[in-house]
Amino acid sequence: MGREREPCVYMLAGRRHGTLYTGVTSNLGARLHQHRNGLIPGFTHDYDVARLVWLERHETMETAIAREKRIKKWERQWKINMIEAENPNWDDLALDLGFPPLPA
Repeated sequence: MGREREPCVYMLAGRRHGTLYTGVTSNLGARLHQHRNGLIPGFTHDYDVARLVWLERHETMETAIAREKRIKKWERQWKINMIEAENPNWDDLALDLGFPPLPA
């Protein structure tokens, strides 16, 4: 399910052009497991946002946190543009990390 400890910023979506969530973690595999299984109460659970559509790895948690804070202030369209520059089909990148497909 990916590398154990690696700071990264990630974006989840409910569907293409759907609800977006930006987060930061040092353990992407564990965090995705939590999101995909509804183990984190709050926004992603309430809005069923679990499809990994973008991620950016960082050398330190400090740089990852700073980047997440910047992205969270962006306009929605800027986030969509960033996702589509790297993932034009909004594929679930978690599949490449060994996660099963989400239910339709």
